[in-house]
Amino acid sequence: MNLAFVESPVQLLNVLEWTHAKGEETPAVTTVVVLPPVDPMSRGQLRRMADLARDEGITVRWQEARGEQGTPLKTLRALVALVRRADHVVIGDPFSRYVQLLLSIVRTGGLTVVDDGTATMEFVAQLARGERLVRWHRKGNKGPRELLLAPVTAAARRRFVPSAGRRVEVFTAMPVEAPEGVEVTANTFSWTRARFGPPRLTKGADIVGTSLVETGVVEPAPYLEAVAALARTHGATRYFAHRREATDKLHALEAATGLEIVRPDLPLELIARRGPIGRTVLSFPSTVVHTLPLALAGTGVKVAVCDIDPEWLRDTASSRAQGFLSGVTETARDVHRLAFAPLAPPAGS
Repeated sequence: MNLAFVESPVQLLNVLEWTHAKGEETPAVTTVVVLPPVDPMSRGQLRRMADLARDEGITVRWQEARGEQGTPLKTLRALVALVRRADHVVIGDPFSRYVQLLLSIVRTGGLTVVDDGTATMEFVAQLARGERLVRWHRKGNKGPRELLLAPVTAAARRRFVPSAGRRVEVFTAMPVEAPEGVEVTANTFSWTRARFGPPRLTKGADIVGTSLVETGVVEPAPYLEAVAALARTHGATRYFAHRREATDKLHALEAATGLEIVRPDLPLELIARRGPIGRTVLSFPSTVVHTLPLALAGTGVKVAVCDIDPEWLRDTASSRAQGFLSGVTETARDVHRLAFAPLAPPAGS
């Protein structure tokens, strides 16, 4: 039995891509355990993705893992027997504390990490350098909780090191250089292209939103100005919101730019493949600059990425933020690279 743990719609999409790519190589039975976050947008997209997974013959188990005190321990106890029966374990977020705790009871010799967006790039880089697993946008938090969980993180990291009895695979659309012994399998979005589209193309451009403001990386004001500048320069009419973008920020964007704010009910790769979609898709450095060219291959859609000006970064942003974001852009294939968005000149100039 394949057993997968996912916490986001993109992770579940990439489990579907993995099962499709592996075909007859994998056992017939796949079970996906969904550990949903609390925000409504993510939960809604996950429910839609769960329906698609069931249509593909996959068993989906919805396991509430957050909320009341004691829920995490109850969740772990509920999953012990299932984990120990698994022949192969697939995970979507190696940085997740839940996943790291579950890995402590995994007995199988097969482990696959599927894409959780650009975080996969940082995961593989940290694995290769022998570093502890820390999300790229986080500053080195060494509070009581982190110290308490440090042994769990260290043990989980060891699980990602291949050995005579353990095969480790990374299934990814990201450009990565895995350490010796880790197998890298390319995610070409073949399931997405087979299942949806090709899309109808509109004459204008679409903008893809990002949660860089919400994660404390970019200041809100320059981000809003950059979106307005992109819309003005490229004739964009729609803004596809990231599932974690704050409602008040989206209202401000709509008022300032006149863009139609679209809250997708599925990951953007599926939304774009279903269509309609603009002939040009504009994005800031994010996962989609790597995945959309694959999902939209052969459709004629141009994907363009706008760099993040260092002056837009918050003072509290991680010291690694600018380098990581630049790397996301520089390693993207089949995209048109834009300079910093041409912000409007100050009033009176």
